[in-house]
Amino acid sequence: MNLKIKMLILSCMTYHLVSAQTGDFHPIYPNGKIPNERIDKTELKEVSEIGKDSIERISAVSTPAMKYYAPNKSKSKGSAIIICPGGGYSILAMGHEGDQIGKKFAENGIAAFVLKYRLPNEALMQDKSIGPLQDVQQAFKLVREQASYYGINPQKIGIIGFSAGGHLASSAGVHYQDVKIDNPNKTKLRPDFMLLIYPVISMDASITHGGSRTNLLGKMPDSEMINYFSNETQVTADTPPTLLVHAEDDTAVPIANSRRFYDALQKQHVPSKLITYPRGGHGFGLNNKTTSDKWFDHALVWLHDMGF
Repeated sequence: MNLKIKMLILSCMTYHLVSAQTGDFHPIYPNGKIPNERIDKTELKEVSEIGKDSIERISAVSTPAMKYYAPNKSKSKGSAIIICPGGGYSILAMGHEGDQIGKKFAENGIAAFVLKYRLPNEALMQDKSIGPLQDVQQAFKLVREQASYYGINPQKIGIIGFSAGGHLASSAGVHYQDVKIDNPNKTKLRPDFMLLIYPVISMDASITHGGSRTNLLGKMPDSEMINYFSNETQVTADTPPTLLVHAEDDTAVPIANSRRFYDALQKQHVPSKLITYPRGGHGFGLNNKTTSDKWFDHALVWLHDMGF
């Protein structure tokens, strides 16, 4: 074995070990070459702030990265989940829709990877509409290609997304064949399951979240882009099994988003479940304070019943 190959193997091993041991964010494009990046990009400094509500919000993400939460080995079934926090495609609600979720899955034996994806920005990307999708596809590529290292079954890797992160998660589930990244090994990019929590699904102006649509597609998107990113119109019989959670009184992202996606899944006979709450509003994370019922408990039962 020549020296170059030995150094490459050592480099890869070091990357894995650092990721597994520290729980810090590590770039998902290890060579530093970020697809769709503008050559003349504006230098924006990433900002992390803790609001008065104790929620961490990250903005101006230009270097996508991922954080690993190791599963409780005594409960592990070899499953993994990639987590997409929400924030209207303008910020990432990293605390209650990222780290808290990662820790909860890890406690229950599911390896968790919190994705810090790029937020659509014309100053950073040649095509801002596909930047987040590229990052989630790259996340699946990395986790599947490194599955043996993390003790993961490569056929049990799913995704969860909240609000606009739910739009990204569902985009991963309906556009996995439209590959937006370099994938020389033809690694499978399809999620094996999806959990969509008060998700933005549609770009239909009558039900969408206006901020998410504008941030992703611009102020005047054409009909082709609206249709492509209205994920309820992209469902097929091969769309991953899906669990959705939504409150009926959500005024930020109408429950019609979840209902349309659920109806489309049912028409295609895709295993799916929709959990609704009369109250709870938007952005409740793990805990809908209007009820003692915990959607996460239902999610664990559903994942078990589905074999994940």
